[in-house]
Amino acid sequence: MGDVLSQSEIDQLLNALSSGELDADEIKENNEPQAKNYDFTRPAKFSKEHLRTLEIIFEHYARLLATELSVHMRKTVQIEVMNSEAVTYSEFSNALSNPVILGIVDVTPLRGNIILEIASNIGYAVVDRMLGGFGLPLARVRDFSEIEINIIERIVTTAAELLVEPWRTVIEISPVLEKIETNCQFAQIISPTEMTAIITMNVKLGEVEGLMNVCIPFTAVEEVMDKLNTKYWYSNRQEDDENSYHESIERLISKSHIPIKAVLGRSHISVLDFAHLQLGDIIKLDAKVNDELSVYVGNIKKFTALPGASGDNYAVRVTSIFREEQ
Repeated sequence: MGDVLSQSEIDQLLNALSSGELDADEIKENNEPQAKNYDFTRPAKFSKEHLRTLEIIFEHYARLLATELSVHMRKTVQIEVMNSEAVTYSEFSNALSNPVILGIVDVTPLRGNIILEIASNIGYAVVDRMLGGFGLPLARVRDFSEIEINIIERIVTTAAELLVEPWRTVIEISPVLEKIETNCQFAQIISPTEMTAIITMNVKLGEVEGLMNVCIPFTAVEEVMDKLNTKYWYSNRQEDDENSYHESIERLISKSHIPIKAVLGRSHISVLDFAHLQLGDIIKLDAKVNDELSVYVGNIKKFTALPGASGDNYAVRVTSIFREEQ
């Protein structure tokens, strides 16, 4: 309730109005409530706080995905979160062009699905790189073949599985890639008027650059909306987050396959002698029988070892580690 005016204050107010010191229209205008236009077809279900928290989650996701793709592609991959916005699903789907890569991901226990949308030029570059090329997109856009979709599906499956770690602070999810669609008309998973949060990331694969969008329907995260704020997110953030990030990198590196070879010795022979080599011929090496072997990881000398056997296989026993400073 507002303050009650005394009789003297009422008299002073009336005198001011009569003398023209106060304008009644101006007072009325200043006291009128300020109205805002509200579009009922686009309710603001995602606040700026929600979108900012989603950006933080996917910044973590972008680091993990860049590391994982670099291992798969054997090429440097950079991923950066560009922005986030709330739009209706129809606006998102209408902005897509065909062909497009849409990964429909089930995020149990959350309801419904989320969509991972990858630019077609990134898809072509991934296929080219996985098949032994330099990772270049096609000069002419065309539909993806079944073989290309199968290759892309492996990468999108990996991208879906990496959602577990960034979302762990909010909720434990078990993401599963349900299918890949290359036509946006066949990806009508929710109502066109449903509000969604779109997280846009820029993907750079070598010299190829394109966008990756993550579409999160409101119905999918409605149950955890209270947790999508920075205060909750930071208060529940794991203290060993940095350690877990290093562990993830170590785990990814441990899956890499690298060539290792043990060199018995070296020798120089003519092409003519090499062409006439036969079973039983002897090639003299520059090493003695009791000398240690050099063991190379890739093209870098890392160990010295002694030759031997393990069962029916040849083997070496490492005797020393060759340090880089040596």
